[in-house]
Amino acid sequence: MSPSSPYRSFALLCLVSLILWWPTLVTTLALALRNDKYTHILLIIPISIALIFLEWRSRKAQPEPNIRAGLALLVPAVLIGFIGARWWAGGLPPDDQLSLGMLAVVTWWIGSFVCCFGNRISRMSVFPLCFLLWLVPFPEFALNHIVNFLQQGSACAARLLFVIAGVPVSQEGVRLTIPGLTLEVAEECSSIRSSLMLLVTTMVLTHLLLRSAWGKGLVILAAIPLSVAKNGFRIFTLSMLGVYVDPGFLHGWLHHQGGIVFFLVFLAGLFVLLRLVRWAEHKSMARPAVTKLAPSIAE
Repeated sequence: MSPSSPYRSFALLCLVSLILWWPTLVTTLALALRNDKYTHILLIIPISIALIFLEWRSRKAQPEPNIRAGLALLVPAVLIGFIGARWWAGGLPPDDQLSLGMLAVVTWWIGSFVCCFGNRISRMSVFPLCFLLWLVPFPEFALNHIVNFLQQGSACAARLLFVIAGVPVSQEGVRLTIPGLTLEVAEECSSIRSSLMLLVTTMVLTHLLLRSAWGKGLVILAAIPLSVAKNGFRIFTLSMLGVYVDPGFLHGWLHHQGGIVFFLVFLAGLFVLLRLVRWAEHKSMARPAVTKLAPSIAE
């Protein structure tokens, strides 16, 4: 093979995926553009390409095509995308069929990468390749469970903040009542978009800034309650401003477009957590070095 052939082969396989799954890709793109719950999908491919480029450039690895390993993923992609869709996915709702189709596309892309560039580069790029799974839209039933969790969690977090602030509050499900205001954490107020954005951002930052598996897992898991706390804080802040400052806050800019403000506040909290975990990683890495050095000093 000439040095450029792996790149041409990969481009050809990607072109094949566009031909085979064009309707699935167009539907997913349209869904991401019109539905806030899927906005994060627009970020996945650019982020994955950037991370692969960074990994590849830092280690200067050369492509070593592995057709056999690639076929182990390309064949399942075809089975999922066509045979599975024909035999048993036809009775599924359209959103489930779309998720299945995008899973086939992502599997094909990963298999194409392995096939054209080999095991070594694929192991280097395992995170950005697996990160492509975020392209698979959540089926409606799964998304409903996520939204319900965020609604319940946000209501509980807001209630806790009211209690801490000394404001009398009662809760019935996702409905909160304080003096002068009764509010309901509706589906639109669950902050599903910013929560998914926060989780995606957290995964990328942990990959770039942390080394240990325990550190990455800890921060990613912490992003879930952090996201719930963010939305609870937003509900608490808007309610307090609406009751004690100006009722216009309940329907104004901060309510409808102010999500980015609270996102940035809690992103700052995420960076603090990352710094703490990095410090813990350095301490844990330095301890074995000191232990090994001690005997030699004693000698």
